[in-house]
Amino acid sequence: MVEPLKRSVHEVPEFKHNYSVFRFISGNVISFCGDQIYLIAIPLMVLAITGSPLSMGLVAALERLPILFQPLTGILADRYNRKYLLLLCDMARSIIVGLIGVLFIFDLLEIWFLYSGAFIIGLLSQVYNTAQFASIPRLVRKGDLQAVNSINTGLFNTAVLVAPGLGGLIISFYNPGYALLLNSFSFLVAFFAILSINLKQEPQKLNKKRSFWIDIKEGFQFVIQTKPILFTNVAMLASIFGTTLFLTMIIFHLTDTINLTVEQTGILISIGGIGAIAGALVTNSLSKRYSYRRILFVSSFIGGVSIVLFGIASTYFLLIIFNALGTFAASLMNPCIVTIRQTLTPDHLLGRVQATSRFMTWILMPLAAFLAGLLANEFGTNFTIILGGTVSTFASVFYLHRSLKYN
Repeated sequence: MVEPLKRSVHEVPEFKHNYSVFRFISGNVISFCGDQIYLIAIPLMVLAITGSPLSMGLVAALERLPILFQPLTGILADRYNRKYLLLLCDMARSIIVGLIGVLFIFDLLEIWFLYSGAFIIGLLSQVYNTAQFASIPRLVRKGDLQAVNSINTGLFNTAVLVAPGLGGLIISFYNPGYALLLNSFSFLVAFFAILSINLKQEPQKLNKKRSFWIDIKEGFQFVIQTKPILFTNVAMLASIFGTTLFLTMIIFHLTDTINLTVEQTGILISIGGIGAIAGALVTNSLSKRYSYRRILFVSSFIGGVSIVLFGIASTYFLLIIFNALGTFAASLMNPCIVTIRQTLTPDHLLGRVQATSRFMTWILMPLAAFLAGLLANEFGTNFTIILGGTVSTFASVFYLHRSLKYN
């Protein structure tokens, strides 16, 4: 077994007095609220400009394409000051998202600019997420990691509860451009929250003269040798392929196939946040009673089946139920997977292990997003969503690997 991450408890305050981590999480949650509004606004912009599911698939694919650069983002997070990386990404995303919103408001937005903006935002988000993951273990005590990750997930899911409904109301009264201006403002709030934190970097530094390829290789070797991380990555590779087919088409499916209004769509997604909050609230207590293997397998299986049922459902009530069930299952899994990685990884490798894991699990996302557009264009959104749920259900088998039994 790999030695867990070590740090002096005297360097970090008790969790209830750890105001730095509270500000850190709060800024991220506000930013995430904006992201949920973005997820509703962008498909509606694509629909207004092109009316094509294929174009939506291309936008989603371009936003996910920077996943291919994940190994490099891990090196950035390990070699350079993580606080500065977080600040840079927040400010840049605020400017780009705000510009897209303004151009749409004045009817000047062209699809090529939306393609470009989606790619750049995706790239910045990859750097930000890797640096954020690597920063959390430096802000809290080792024994508080599971609790912090559960709270983090719960608050993020609260954003899923509140933000889509708010975004739907803004869009219904104005247009998606104003929703993106709110998203832009959320990145500014996150910027100042991070700015206020004393985020200490681990004294040990990577040799910046050393080849990037050696650093990348070190991250991959650690993941491959650490079986609990490796097999959760394999499971997520298949699961994320399926959920990407679903998530790429969900707004199109609800508004164009099911013919829901924007307000109904926002409310449906927001109610899904209730399931997500419930999952985040119970995951910490479940992890004390059951192995990660059991929690991950059951949650993954339920999540996959819920997507299949969502694709079959045609009534508003059932769509709400199956979406909430899926978000409940996903929020049970996320803190467990994050804690496994953070606990088993030494600080100087945190950025690269997270980036390597995301590269391994997300590498098929651009293909899945583009394929979702093609399949929906040819066979409809119902078929695409059901296929995605079937793949996600199959992925749960990989969580049965014995290395996860005692973690």
